[in-house]
Amino acid sequence: MNDKALHVLEYDKIITRLTELASSEPGKRLCRDLLPSDSPAEINRMQEETAAAVARILQKGSISFGSTYDVRASLKRLEIGSALGIHELLMIAKLLENTALVRAWARREKAQDQDDILTPMFSALEPMTQETAEIRRCIISEDEISDNASPELRSIRRSIRTAGSRIQTELTRILASSAKDYLQDSLITTRDGRYCIPVRNEFRSQVPGIIHDTSRAGSTVYIEPASVVKLNNEIRELEAKEAREIEVILARLSEELAGKTGFIRVDYDMMCELDFIFARARLALDMNATRPLVAEDGIMDIRQARHPLIPKKKAVPIDIRIGEKFDLLVITGPNTGGKTVSLKTAGLLTLMGLSGLHIPAADRSRLAVFKEVYADIGDEQSIEQSLSTFSSHMTNVVDFLGKADENSLVLFDELGAGTDPTEGAALAISILNFLHERGVRTIATTHYSEIKVYALRTPGVENACCEFDVETLSPTYRLLIGVPGKSNAFAISRKLGLSEEIIDRARTLISEEDASFEDVISDLEKQRAELEQERIEAANIRIEIEKLKKELKQKEATLTSKRRNMLSDSSEEARKILQEAKDYADKTISWYAKRGGNTRELEQQRTELRKKMDALGKNVQQVSDSKEKGNLKAGDLQLGDSVKVLSLGLKGTVSTLPDSKGNLFVTMGVMRTKVRIDDLVMVQEEETDKKNNKKTASGRLAMSKSLTISTEINLLGKTVDEACSELDKYLDDAVIAHLEQVRIVHGKGTGALRKGVQQFLKRNKHVESFRLGEFGEGDAGVTIAKLR
Repeated sequence: MNDKALHVLEYDKIITRLTELASSEPGKRLCRDLLPSDSPAEINRMQEETAAAVARILQKGSISFGSTYDVRASLKRLEIGSALGIHELLMIAKLLENTALVRAWARREKAQDQDDILTPMFSALEPMTQETAEIRRCIISEDEISDNASPELRSIRRSIRTAGSRIQTELTRILASSAKDYLQDSLITTRDGRYCIPVRNEFRSQVPGIIHDTSRAGSTVYIEPASVVKLNNEIRELEAKEAREIEVILARLSEELAGKTGFIRVDYDMMCELDFIFARARLALDMNATRPLVAEDGIMDIRQARHPLIPKKKAVPIDIRIGEKFDLLVITGPNTGGKTVSLKTAGLLTLMGLSGLHIPAADRSRLAVFKEVYADIGDEQSIEQSLSTFSSHMTNVVDFLGKADENSLVLFDELGAGTDPTEGAALAISILNFLHERGVRTIATTHYSEIKVYALRTPGVENACCEFDVETLSPTYRLLIGVPGKSNAFAISRKLGLSEEIIDRARTLISEEDASFEDVISDLEKQRAELEQERIEAANIRIEIEKLKKELKQKEATLTSKRRNMLSDSSEEARKILQEAKDYADKTISWYAKRGGNTRELEQQRTELRKKMDALGKNVQQVSDSKEKGNLKAGDLQLGDSVKVLSLGLKGTVSTLPDSKGNLFVTMGVMRTKVRIDDLVMVQEEETDKKNNKKTASGRLAMSKSLTISTEINLLGKTVDEACSELDKYLDDAVIAHLEQVRIVHGKGTGALRKGVQQFLKRNKHVESFRLGEFGEGDAGVTIAKLR
């Protein structure tokens, strides 16, 4: 990918933000080196990695890779048999400790069905806890080796401390003796690692020993008394032995790691790559971005795209598509209307998607794989870009035309500007036609009416405009594909107070053909706005219908299940009663026979009793279902009559009259179900209320919830605390109503409400699992929760 396009489209600013989100220096280096790819397999792999990391962060929270140090040079030294220093060993220990933390984080709250593309990378991590513990046991810090690193080192240091204590005792004796009159100060100091005392220069001959230093003024000499020379020499020898023993310890630790360099290198590589992947995931969450679909079909269809460098609250989502029905898109409209932002959004999101980054757009947006992106943007609205001359523009165009092919995306801002309008328009049309004939995907912005006409007349070329509100003199920044834009110069001038005389005079200077063309554009825009409003209303109605259909279907399934359970319980209870009766009869007859009764006669009566009870047992289901039979006829019912459905034990209202088969619909609360006429009896309002009052409190609550609870809760516009409080009560009601799954609408926005809701769901005892909505369910603006 050419550097000019990366800079013009501000890809480098995205990379800077990405780099800041990596937590280790090697991870930051991978972020800085990230470039768009032209391999679909590599792009989709990186997109899948980013999506998997986003899912893990949402489920488990973030993780740091900050202690991932570059230990590759140390590993090479180990492989050739060199011993590592204290600093190098500590860096390896920190790397392995962080590896252990990351591996433990990956295994936390993990289910068997949660494996993803990152699972093999986490599984490849080898913490090597035994080696790490040994390094930490021996090395306290970069300046200190532990006494317990080896028995020999502990013995040497004990001897050093003993010798030092003897020196201190001897020097303290000297300070307290008659020699104290010769001293400059009553203190013990060291010079070149040897214990000395400060003696006045004039008394230097009175204190036998070795002079090691003299003060700057020459009034004091630092003498090592002869009585401690031997002890100082002993300490020096012990310190040398200590240094050699430390080298032995470091060599031993290095030797233990030398056989594990392969594992350490894998840990380092995996930790760097994971840091890189999770930096991409954190960037996606910061931007509220989604995974695009990437293919080689040359189709770009980005829905609700937002420029990632514009604050979320200010960015206006736009839809950009090219490559399916047309390969050349011409964007027109007034200045400051958003043409250049739309152009840069298309280019930057393409570069991000090809780099494995999620894009700030709606779910299932599509990107094409381009080997090159060429951009000539003399962006007057950019802070960092200044106006380019016509010559410099043409230099870029000539370069593009010589390199662009069907695998390229070309972006022009104000093509043909900076010269005579007539010649510039003609030149722009010729350049666009050249690219169009070669199948190059091209997006261009312009003010020229001639290019609008070219787009209307040429197959495979489409007009687009940035919407402008003439009443408020402000752009809406919405990109409208299929409608050419107007400059709105007359309307804006009139709104700003320019006299009608001047405006009317200006109109006479426009050709009749141009004026007619502008009027047609105005009519098209008006019709488009009306159709857009109708489409939005139709979509809202369709969503409401689908919501009601789902709720009704779930209610019907719940009531069918309850009916089945009620009939099963009734049959089981009847069977138990019959069995108890049989057992009691057998027991009574046996008791009577033991007391001299006519056994033969009693046995005959018992046999007959068993036959009757067996026959009754075969029909027990029918008996339990026919405790109360309906005897209504079709003529007895009228619309609105109050009836009771015997099989369900519920009261309802007749919605339709019986058909030829005796089937009709009855409305019970929010549920409308089909029943047979022989399953109904007429009821009076007072009778129904009286019977309902006999229900238990829990029964009434469960039935009430099952009839009124919705399968969806809308939390839009609420704070996280308000949403969690309302969601908590809603989940309690949903569990009482035996709902298996609920839909939680939290919207996309900044992602804070979604994160808060999902954190709450993780802690809620009623929730078995949850996931983001899929295409058709509300995408990332909805969470689907499965209840226990």
